[in-house]
Amino acid sequence: MSTETETFMMDGDAWWRVATPVGHMLVAGSAEALHHILLPNAAERAYSSLDGRREGRPAAVKEAELQLGEYFAGSRREFDLPLEPVGTEFQTTVWLALGSIPYGETASYGEIAARIGRPTASRAVGAANGRNPLPVVLPCHRVIGSTGRLVGYGGGLDLKEQLLEHERRVLAG
Repeated sequence: MSTETETFMMDGDAWWRVATPVGHMLVAGSAEALHHILLPNAAERAYSSLDGRREGRPAAVKEAELQLGEYFAGSRREFDLPLEPVGTEFQTTVWLALGSIPYGETASYGEIAARIGRPTASRAVGAANGRNPLPVVLPCHRVIGSTGRLVGYGGGLDLKEQLLEHERRVLAG
């Protein structure tokens, strides 16, 4: 991963652009926690709206950059970051449950619904998954349809497949 970064301030968060093997991402947070990650397709659109005031990166943002680099290098399988995703109680429950999907494996929306004690809420889980503000760190790319097919991903199905293949290659050694 390139160490090229640019940091901007918007709405009280430090946003920074970082190059990854799958494209530039925007990562945002405060001194205390990570709040957002925008995948390459959304990051490129959002990049032009940042106001361009250069600021130092807070510790949580620096740590996220380091851990994303380790993930893409194949040396990190779980993230250990202070997170503050903003959403409803249900959304937050779904997002945190994504972390229970093992690295390189997948789970269906229905399986996630069952894990959170709401077995009939697979559609609501899908909607919450689609609003995940911290993709990759909270691995929504590991969620698949009930038939085992890749479905829906904010970064596009090609990126979802790339992330899953990356994890499978790392596991295969």
